[in-house]
Amino acid sequence: MAQRPSRGLGLAEPINLNKFRKARARAEKAQRAEENRIKFGRTKAEKARDKLQLERDKRHLDQSERDD
Repeated sequence: MAQRPSRGLGLAEPINLNKFRKARARAEKAQRAEENRIKFGRTKAEKARDKLQLERDKRHLDQSERDD
């Protein structure tokens, strides 16, 4: 039997789907971590400053209230 000449239409290289699944899971985990750093990543000083600011704003609002 004569072999047919290859025209580049042979079988593709086998791929490991687990690599792609794990890579996608790592990317999603990194994205979630980034979101959490933004959402929860405040220092104690920043939290205290924000709490003081809220208290000042509340006090100012209470003092500005009209007594009709």
